[in-house]
Amino acid sequence: MNLPPYDTFPNISGDKVSLRQILPSDIHAIIDISFYDAVKASTTEEATEMQEKIENDYQEGNSIHWGIIDNASGHIVGTCGYYRGFYGGAGELGCVLLPQFRGQGFMTAALQLAINFGIEHMKLSRIWAATATENHSARKLFERLNFKEVRDTPDGEVELELVRET
Repeated sequence: MNLPPYDTFPNISGDKVSLRQILPSDIHAIIDISFYDAVKASTTEEATEMQEKIENDYQEGNSIHWGIIDNASGHIVGTCGYYRGFYGGAGELGCVLLPQFRGQGFMTAALQLAINFGIEHMKLSRIWAATATENHSARKLFERLNFKEVRDTPDGEVELELVRET
């Protein structure tokens, strides 16, 4: 397995979006979607502190978190990445998109880049995601990306797993 941290942070380019390291100058744009341990930031200071924790997790080899950049405008539209460690060759994929960019294909394109990176570069043997049972949009998104629901969790979430063709 080839896990974080890397000598150079991996920036990934696709046709519609690119994934790159989140910069301090991005914080103001992503306050509304800044979370750490399921706690949402409400100020620039909180979002900055959360991003510092995320960067620390990356440096410790427990995550990789990208900003999603709209290639047409150059603006950050969301974030995605792998979180909570890579136990047993597995990676938990998570994502969040600014509301004004939903339904435009940004997250599908971003997650496909992240999935490809996880499989090809990180050599993950399992990619999974968890979302609230009532978050039908996220469930549909993951299903479009070939994830299948594998179980309901006691805390009201559904766990999905990427089914890879062999």
